[in-house]
Amino acid sequence: MSLRPFHLAVTVNDLAAARKFYGDLLGCGEGRSDARWIDFDLFGHQFVVHLDEHKLVPAAHNSVDYHDVPLPHYGVVLTMDAWHALALRVQGKVEFLISPTIRFAGLAGEQATMFFCDPSGNALEFKAFADDAMIFAR
Repeated sequence: MSLRPFHLAVTVNDLAAARKFYGDLLGCGEGRSDARWIDFDLFGHQFVVHLDEHKLVPAAHNSVDYHDVPLPHYGVVLTMDAWHALALRVQGKVEFLISPTIRFAGLAGEQATMFFCDPSGNALEFKAFADDAMIFAR
């Protein structure tokens, strides 16, 4: 059975800024859209932003491997090559919450990770594993 794309819808407070961030900066292809929402191809997944002019930005964090991980957050597990390419593409264009780093080095679940926010304050994590068997390793 092959893995199917997920569907995720989040709120943003500015569709034009979301279009520039997800489309231009992250390179996500745009699908259908309307006056209050846009579909994006987020690395093969259906990702939709919906306009909410009154969106509040959550401020919760949880400590993971000595980093303050923002909650909630979402993202994609990329290949290591795609992760490095994305890190280079966004360098100097986003403010990292957690700079590109290797988490759990030498342990089960070792992964490359980085966190940053979209213009509406939605926290994103992009990660990659040198060995995909580590994705659910305990």
